[in-house]
Amino acid sequence: MYFPLQDIEAAKLNFDDPEHLRIHSLETFGTHDGPGIRMVIFVQGCQFRCLYCQNPDTLDVRGGTLVAIDELVERAVRQKSYFGKFGGVTVSGGEPLLQRSKLSTFFKRLHAEGINTCLDTNGRLNNDQVHELLEHTDLLLLDVKHINDEIHHQLTGLTNKATLALADYRESTGKRMWLRYVLVPGWTDQEEYLEEWGQRFTDFKTVDRVEIIPFHQLGLHKWELMKMNYPLKDTESPTEESKEKALSIFNKYFSNVVLK
Repeated sequence: MYFPLQDIEAAKLNFDDPEHLRIHSLETFGTHDGPGIRMVIFVQGCQFRCLYCQNPDTLDVRGGTLVAIDELVERAVRQKSYFGKFGGVTVSGGEPLLQRSKLSTFFKRLHAEGINTCLDTNGRLNNDQVHELLEHTDLLLLDVKHINDEIHHQLTGLTNKATLALADYRESTGKRMWLRYVLVPGWTDQEEYLEEWGQRFTDFKTVDRVEIIPFHQLGLHKWELMKMNYPLKDTESPTEESKEKALSIFNKYFSNVVLK
């Protein structure tokens, strides 16, 4: 494990400073994390330890900056005219579910201002507090990193059971969701598991879109700056053939697949 899990600190993150979110950074005109133009808030802290993590600087739950929810709402309101019909606010990470109770408050405030809400998560948690947050989440972006639990554990350090259960819960509510899949050579490009992944979700009625995100090395410099050994430093980006194969398989199961 390349960074401590910080279980106790992570638990406190949901309750300490209830009027503030601990964030890593903020993007004012995001176009890659949900539909339309969005204000994207990258929160601090994550308990997945993905071998291909592009933002290892977001892992530490004690890092980042505490920002008042009031301030974030005010910033979103000032930007509202740019959101148009499809845009809004996305909370990404790090892992947002570590601050689920605070985010419920935040999303309620945004809805009161008529602002669309989107949550980008790895599905690490599936409990009543998460369900409350999802009630106020217009669109869920769910990263299902591998369908095989053993490989998922090797890839992220943790099981995929909560993630799959959260997908099932979201489906049961009838509320919208996009599924995301990072294509990593040697780790997530096995055809049999791509087929199994597609079969697992093909009958879902709430999945509007499936995104295939090819692995890249743009995060390598962050690992080096943090003086951490990057496990995938010698891994190449997927080939065109590999990307097309994944796209072809997913297209058998979903009507709207996007290769990023």
